[in-house]
Amino acid sequence: MHLHIGYEQVAPFTLSRTDTPDAKARAAGLSPNALLRADTTVGSIALDSETTLRGIPAAAWTYKLGNRSALEWVLDQYKEKKPKDPTIREKFDTYSFCDYKEKVIDLLQRVTTVSVETVRITEAMAKASR
Repeated sequence: MHLHIGYEQVAPFTLSRTDTPDAKARAAGLSPNALLRADTTVGSIALDSETTLRGIPAAAWTYKLGNRSALEWVLDQYKEKKPKDPTIREKFDTYSFCDYKEKVIDLLQRVTTVSVETVRITEAMAKASR
């Protein structure tokens, strides 16, 4: 329980970060295109057109919140979604992923730690109950 309640204080899982500048976006004066796409088979997350996180262990994808992993849930929460109402979209839609990118990377590293440790604990409990 302590692991989940104090997820903000757990040690961030060490992931490999690759940053490759998006020359087209930068030349146009735009922020990198937000992707927030997970590839569970290779253990990577493409955050935007510039940044990819790699080295996510398979165990991190097996810890589920409902029908998706905790990592996929975080990615979904930070996607850029356009409001349907044109007035709200025009006046109040100021969210941009690039403003939260470093926060999301930190959160993904901590959620990876929580996921891996939760799977380890539940597997140990299952073995102990046999």
